[in-house]
Amino acid sequence: MRKNRTQIARTLICGAVLGLLAVVSSSTASRAETGIVRVVFTKAGFILGVGGGRGILTFRGHHYPFTVSGMSFGATIGASTNHLAGRALNMHAPGDIAGTYSAIGAGAAVAGGGGGVALQNARGVVLELHGVKVGVELSAAVGGVTVTMN
Repeated sequence: MRKNRTQIARTLICGAVLGLLAVVSSSTASRAETGIVRVVFTKAGFILGVGGGRGILTFRGHHYPFTVSGMSFGATIGASTNHLAGRALNMHAPGDIAGTYSAIGAGAAVAGGGGGVALQNARGVVLELHGVKVGVELSAAVGGVTVTMN
């Protein structure tokens, strides 16, 4: 009988400790959210491509404007305007979208085309964008994009 009471007491203590740990860990866990991104980016180049544009981040029901600038080096020729939309993953605050993103990509457009890209910055924010490209451009280049909040 004494053995059973000791086992019951140990079980209750372990259960209480585990319950307390569950409450503490759930209240301190980071809760990343997703934002909606729309970007218009114009690019031109011959070997070296340069571009810029504007975008809007919609996060927690508010709209945050930002600017985009970038450069690429490689087989780039032509000019295009990209209308992109998608998601910003792993967001904790609107300012998390700011920073430098890099990607290796390829694309083509003759009057119109489509494509997509996934980029990540140092804060862990991932931009998953897709859309249409209007203009005449052929590229297979390494590039970087910088997002600056307005």
